[in-house]
Amino acid sequence: MSAKILLVDDELDMLELMAYNLGAQGHQILTAVTGLDALNKARRFLPDLIVLDLMLEGIDGFSVCEILRAQPSTGQVPVLVVTALGGQIARLNALSVGADDFLGKPFSPQELVRRVGEILNAHAARPSEDESSVEKSF
Repeated sequence: MSAKILLVDDELDMLELMAYNLGAQGHQILTAVTGLDALNKARRFLPDLIVLDLMLEGIDGFSVCEILRAQPSTGQVPVLVVTALGGQIARLNALSVGADDFLGKPFSPQELVRRVGEILNAHAARPSEDESSVEKSF
């Protein structure tokens, strides 16, 4: 399944690595290096998935995720957090602001591709809000 993926990281080497490996899977890749740029691109391009670093200049990844979740246009877009912030607290905080999954840096490109595939498959299998409201009305 080909998807539109927004990659958000302030480390250009990391962006390149992720873009190369996910692009090789046939995905359309968009990139952002700041939280504000990520929010603007998410609203403009409505990606199928956002891969989000937590440590960003200006608006951090936690805040980006909260803002995305609060907006109707981006509230249902799955978010995979990738970060060098280790530990259970960072993971729990990321999940509590709406991240769908968490991947610690460093990670293998194969693990990234696997996790992205799992999230996209799970998201595609979920009924949309329109479909679930129709089901509930019967």
